[in-house]
Amino acid sequence: MKIALASDHGGFELKTRVAAWLVTQGFETEDLGTYTEESADYPEYGKHCAEAVVRGEADRGLVFCGTGIGITMAANKVKGARCALVASDLMAEMAKAHNGANMLAFGGRTTAEADAIRWIGIWLDTPLDEAERHARRRRQLDEML
Repeated sequence: MKIALASDHGGFELKTRVAAWLVTQGFETEDLGTYTEESADYPEYGKHCAEAVVRGEADRGLVFCGTGIGITMAANKVKGARCALVASDLMAEMAKAHNGANMLAFGGRTTAEADAIRWIGIWLDTPLDEAERHARRRRQLDEML
């Protein structure tokens, strides 16, 4: 599985640490920037990562900014992206099972590395819930943009 990652300056350090962990777990990764802690605009990076996922250049995406909020908003502007900002085990599970999230977002200033890694693991291991009510809601999301 290939996972694309992108961040602004506020999420750069967490992105770098998560990317290193993913490699140790056998995942192929692609870092779509930013590549330093110099000020960078999160909309550009959220969009770039979401487009890579939607085009099939990556199977999943992970995005990072200071709080995770802005980059989540940016990623979700791309039709076909379902980016969830998670802050608990349950949110990581439901992002995948119910919402079919193909991307997760994290705040570099608000999320501990160990939590991010745990939540990514939960998300990757959780199967999609195929119940009609969830499938219907995912279709409704897809039709919005």
